[in-house]
Amino acid sequence: MAEILKGAPVAAALSEKIKRETETLRSVGVTPTLAILRVGERADDLAYERGAVKRCESVGVRVRSEVLPQDADSDTFFAVLEDLNTDERVHGILLFRPLPGHLDGEKARKLLNPEKDVDGCTDGSLAGVFTDTQIGFAPCTARAAMEILHFYGVDCAGKRAAVIGRSLVVGRPVSMMLMHENATVVTCHTRTPDVASFTREADILVACSGQTESVGAEYVREGQIVIDVGIGWNAEKGKLCGDVRFEEVEPIVGALTPVPGGVGSVTTCVLASHVVEAAKRRISGEGTIS
Repeated sequence: MAEILKGAPVAAALSEKIKRETETLRSVGVTPTLAILRVGERADDLAYERGAVKRCESVGVRVRSEVLPQDADSDTFFAVLEDLNTDERVHGILLFRPLPGHLDGEKARKLLNPEKDVDGCTDGSLAGVFTDTQIGFAPCTARAAMEILHFYGVDCAGKRAAVIGRSLVVGRPVSMMLMHENATVVTCHTRTPDVASFTREADILVACSGQTESVGAEYVREGQIVIDVGIGWNAEKGKLCGDVRFEEVEPIVGALTPVPGGVGSVTTCVLASHVVEAAKRRISGEGTIS
């Protein structure tokens, strides 16, 4: 039976750390502030926004929401984005994507200030992930996967890691972060022949292809640590599921994150921590705090 790597204790530990940091910032007159920029009323955006607002407020991060109608014109949208970019009171910006088709999402991604890009969508943030430097921030979900490994004492150095998925949201960033911690990483994708032959060799397996319940017993071996990043709805079972077929994999591997209750429950904590870090970088550059 696998050890279940629950996200709740990871989130609790991160929250306590963030609270201490926000208290320090407030003591010098700085309130870390997140601006949420959302266009329209997509159900998944609204669900994530509710969780993000609740988490941020619980740890002392102020939230400012900028909500535009689905049919907002380009001039209005980019004016709001530029205002948030230049507003010194805003330390982090969460831009919900994809944008409606009439708005240029690529232009928005490029205009967003990397210093405020707390969910790692700009080229600057992604460059920071790849160079392991403090340019912007890593995507929150990818960082959440790493936070779980850290919390449960997994030393990545010298380990073989396999990542299923190569998106810029999770797959490629988490591959680079594992590599920065001295793991030997194989990234599998839709053109990889016999993916299971690679994943079975891994000590750490990160499943993040977005293909619900696509990873079964044939992909794993005894003793592995499996981080399931996926989340989707299984209509037949009537419940949320990850990329991993939990019932098949759990009796085999050494440790496994659940869905729900795993990586997703840590993501909003990472978002809040990025806002706090952005505030610290800002005032450190101004010589206010070290």
